[in-house]
Amino acid sequence: MALLSLALIAIVGIFHNFATAPPVFAVEEGKEVTHGSVIKLQHERTKFRLHSHEVPYGSGSQQQSVTGFPGVEDANSFWIVQSPSGTEFQQGDAIPNGSIVRLQHVRTHKWLHSHLHQSPISGNLEVSAFGGDEQSDSGDHWKLEIEGAGSVWLRDQKIRLRHVDTNGYLHSHDKKYSRIVTGQQEVCGFSKKTSENIWSAAEGVYFPARSTA
Repeated sequence: MALLSLALIAIVGIFHNFATAPPVFAVEEGKEVTHGSVIKLQHERTKFRLHSHEVPYGSGSQQQSVTGFPGVEDANSFWIVQSPSGTEFQQGDAIPNGSIVRLQHVRTHKWLHSHLHQSPISGNLEVSAFGGDEQSDSGDHWKLEIEGAGSVWLRDQKIRLRHVDTNGYLHSHDKKYSRIVTGQQEVCGFSKKTSENIWSAAEGVYFPARSTA
């Protein structure tokens, strides 16, 4: 547990002092993805990480953009797994299949968000980062859908995240931006299940599952 605490402190410090890129963190404290864990989501087909940064979309909502990033060491790919506001989940609680979760971008404190605006490249549903610690709504809610027979979210397990308001799946593909965030690929919402909306939890700080006994 001491190792976990030190790693989390190190990550938080890096996000407040962003002069250099951080090392990759992969703390082997537990196989479950639990509430409060700090993770990177890896797109299964392309292996890009879910990513955000203080760059707004030039069209659509003009909110903070969300992309797929090719490297594993960029700290702008860390997200905190949170429950919806007003729920009673605690840090370390396991996350059952079908749960509603929010993902908060660690660097900017904005929430992974979607709505009916069109995404810039493919014209699917735009996925953005929006709000903050004191601002969140149902557009930040995603339903966990585990591939296969799993009952709780585990590291390296194939999952989908379905947006509650629009029913679009968190989706990416090899369509890349040519300006501003050159080489990063589009992340959007897509209405159908495909191999391009499967993700898994990769690097991060994973709080051990809390005992309910």
